[in-house]
Amino acid sequence: MLSKKTKYAIKALVVLGKNTDKPPMQISKIAEEERIPKKFLEQILLDLRNAGFLYSKKGAGGGYSLNKDPKEIFLVSIMRITDGPIAMVPCASINFYHKCEECKQETTCGIRDVFIEVRDATLKILSETSIADIINRETTLITNN
Repeated sequence: MLSKKTKYAIKALVVLGKNTDKPPMQISKIAEEERIPKKFLEQILLDLRNAGFLYSKKGAGGGYSLNKDPKEIFLVSIMRITDGPIAMVPCASINFYHKCEECKQETTCGIRDVFIEVRDATLKILSETSIADIINRETTLITNN
C-alpha cells in the first residue's frame, strides 16, 4: 500500500511541476491546495530537497520549486526516498536486501521467486513514470470529464 508520506510527496511534486514558470511556492499554499498537514509536508519537502529534487528559497518571495525537470523525477526515486524498499519482502529487495530469518534456502523459495517478479514489474512501471507523466494524466482526465 502506498504510504501517506509517499502520496503527499508525489502530490507536492505534481503541484510544483505545474508551477515551474512561477515564483517558488510556500509550504502553506501547497499544504492548503493538496490538503496535506503542514508540519508533515515540511519534513517531506526537506527530504526531497536533500535528495536534490527541490530548491528552497528563504525570506520574502521564498518557498519551494523543482530543481529538476518534471520529466526527470521518477516515482521509483520518490518512493525510495520516502519509504525505502520497493520490494514487498526483504529477500527480494535490490537496494535494501535482507535474508528472511525463516527461509531455509533462497534459491528454491517459491515465495521469493514470485515477489521478485512483482518487484520487477513494479520497478518497470515506477522507473518509467515521471511527475510530468502524472501531470499529463491529470490534464487528460480533466479534459475527458
